[in-house]
Amino acid sequence: MSETTYRAAAKAAGRPPGDREVLPAYMTEVYNWAYVAPRNVRLLDRNLVVRTLLFGNDQRLMRAYLKEIEPGARVWQVAHVYGDLVTRAADKVGPEGHFDLTDVTPIQAEHGRRKLAGRPWARTTIADAGQYKADEPYDLCCSFFLLHEIPEAKKRAVVERVLANVAPGGKAVFVDYHRPAFWQPIGWLLRLVNAKLEPFAHALWKNEIQSYAPRTAERFTWYKRTIFGGVYQIVIAHAKI
Repeated sequence: MSETTYRAAAKAAGRPPGDREVLPAYMTEVYNWAYVAPRNVRLLDRNLVVRTLLFGNDQRLMRAYLKEIEPGARVWQVAHVYGDLVTRAADKVGPEGHFDLTDVTPIQAEHGRRKLAGRPWARTTIADAGQYKADEPYDLCCSFFLLHEIPEAKKRAVVERVLANVAPGGKAVFVDYHRPAFWQPIGWLLRLVNAKLEPFAHALWKNEIQSYAPRTAERFTWYKRTIFGGVYQIVIAHAKI
């Protein structure tokens, strides 16, 4: 991203234009084409793209997150998602609640801000989810297909921060990839994709999400289900009161 584009995106997302933060190396080295390059971001931020990438399971996976949102709740979504998910989540929260969207990449935060315009209960902030500390805990925090795109150390940091920001009695929702069943042919395609484009994704085939937060996980009761022959997992952690 050029300096001019970065400054414009930062200003639009609510950060002073001269306050430049350095993007994580993995964002520029691995995912520049998908999440940083402005032209590609404009092309990819479409429901059809999300549906294609998720093999038609997009609505099913989104509903798993959205059904956990109570109107009037405080909700944190840890990263921008292409398509209309952020607006659907903010609308489910409604004007009696509060919806926070964060993203470490200014251009992604800008896209989120534009989508959430006209919803005063929704706020978009440039922030690293692995370091984010809310002013108040949330009733629900959601990571929707973020963990497979970040390195192992960052996975641990993000899961820890997500759990740390959940209020007693609240929930954390993680929707992401999982090890496919041996009979699922999509698994072979994903092995190729992971080898070429998603170097951090295979770890979720081997590790449980709760294992990334050993010091914090015991505060929660964990539930997991998989869909589409094990390709995807929906993990819900309920904070004990």
